[in-house]
Amino acid sequence: MTNHTDDDTGRSAADDTGQPAERPGRGRRVRSAVAGVLAALLVAAALTAPDELRELSPAAFLRLPVEALVAAALLLALAPRPRRVVAALTGAALGLLTVVKLTDLGFRVAWDRPFDLVSDWVLFDDAYGFLAGSIGRAGAIGIAVGVVLLAVALFVLLALAVLRLTGMLVAHHTGATRAVAALTVGWVACAAFGVRIVPGVPVADTGATALVRDHTIQVRGGLADRDVFAAEVAADQFRNTPGDELLTALRGKDVVVAFVESYGRDAVEEQEFAQVGVVLDEGTRRLRAAGFGSRSAFLTSPTAGGGSWLAHATLLSGLWINSEQRHRSLLTTDRLTLGGAFQRADWRTVGVMPGALADWPEGKFYGYDQFYPARDLGYRGPKLGYFLMPDQYALSVLQRRERAAAGRPPVMAEIPLTSSHSPWTSFPRVIDWKDVGDGSVYHRNSAVADVGGKPVRRTGAQIRADYRRTIEYTLKSLISFVETYGDDDLVLVFLGDHQPSPVVTGENASRDVPITIVARDPRVLDRIDGWQWQDGLRPSPDAPVWRMDSFRDRFLTAFGSRPASAPPAAAPPR
Repeated sequence: MTNHTDDDTGRSAADDTGQPAERPGRGRRVRSAVAGVLAALLVAAALTAPDELRELSPAAFLRLPVEALVAAALLLALAPRPRRVVAALTGAALGLLTVVKLTDLGFRVAWDRPFDLVSDWVLFDDAYGFLAGSIGRAGAIGIAVGVVLLAVALFVLLALAVLRLTGMLVAHHTGATRAVAALTVGWVACAAFGVRIVPGVPVADTGATALVRDHTIQVRGGLADRDVFAAEVAADQFRNTPGDELLTALRGKDVVVAFVESYGRDAVEEQEFAQVGVVLDEGTRRLRAAGFGSRSAFLTSPTAGGGSWLAHATLLSGLWINSEQRHRSLLTTDRLTLGGAFQRADWRTVGVMPGALADWPEGKFYGYDQFYPARDLGYRGPKLGYFLMPDQYALSVLQRRERAAAGRPPVMAEIPLTSSHSPWTSFPRVIDWKDVGDGSVYHRNSAVADVGGKPVRRTGAQIRADYRRTIEYTLKSLISFVETYGDDDLVLVFLGDHQPSPVVTGENASRDVPITIVARDPRVLDRIDGWQWQDGLRPSPDAPVWRMDSFRDRFLTAFGSRPASAPPAAAPPR
């Protein structure tokens, strides 16, 4: 019988190079070890990853999470059957934690706050709309699908990772138990002495626990806030004031309240945006030459980076609307808004809404006799920016449809101006008002409208420069509107809704926004002398700062409104 060194599938002693063949199972062990290392890295990254962009660096991961030690000790102590179930659930929970962290990170970048588990779900629809307006519908769908797949993958991969690590712990039970005990002692020592490998990054980490705690407090606070908010809504000193005792000092005046998208304190104070100050100072001189006076200050907005409707609701209702929950609750009440006060006092009240791309049922709550969503504004030009039309066009519609008619009652109008909405890629120019027409003029070349590139191709400096240009355009449009159509009966209140996102302002920016009142009739500005607002369109850094929810009552009081329960005043505040 012949003794073969080969079998039917290959050589057992040596390969074609003469090297010893790999031992059976060695490749499997290598793959298993690599998979174990990757599983450990994935779990560690999920536990230690920060939820703020400014903290995201390699140093952020040089930490020992206490949650990993607790989970390892628990899994080592359990019997085989419950151990596998607990391991899978732990991995799924870690997947959820990671999704919440990533969502928090995105919300901090866009809105300068963490995700609200109670009321922020509606904002995902707005995020999709923003993407569609920035990169097109196909790109937005692709990103949305990618985000969903990523979330699913995190749940699955982290569950598998914890299961694999559990198997490795059990396979080396004694050694793993000793290692967990030693690491626990080390964690306690690091916590006690504040050990840091990198400044500002403690080795003993409890970040995952803190995140769960913070969101739990947030949810509890949101639920408890419902009763608090109901009490705030009911406390309204002007609720029952009759119309003939409201806004008596503004009788016969057209009052326009214009919100300027993303117009924040940084726009008038940061050196990088100095040209905005030039526009405001020049506007002050031009309007003064035309007989108009102005007063300016700051309001603190309830939101930053987005959520314009929260600021609108806060200013108009006199309530602090800093969440979707409060906003939805507000719309179900009979709270007297500024629009409702003017309506009760026999003004014609109007909402011109170039940013409302669908029906706008909120108009009835705000007390508007007529409101114009974007589709009813008759725009025939190209889509410019996130929303459809330039601000000058929206202002021209307000003038033509509401202020130009003869024999009409005085008008109170709210108009949110949208050309300075992110992503700041379109830059219309202020043109002659008689040429605005139906907006088809904006189909012309760049002498009329300069359309920038895709937002993904810009640096941070370019984004900030583009932001500045859009703010300049909107302010120039307002100044030109007053110059062209202003008269003794026009009162313009214009203000920012919120600061732009941290991409523009950087971290830890204030939430203050400029506010200005413009009028030709000096008696209007005399009524607010007691406010100590500053002269001109640009407030200086030391200008008064009010919370935005205080404006409604101060405005109503200054212009002759009396609380229903109060005795007649000798004279309104000056």
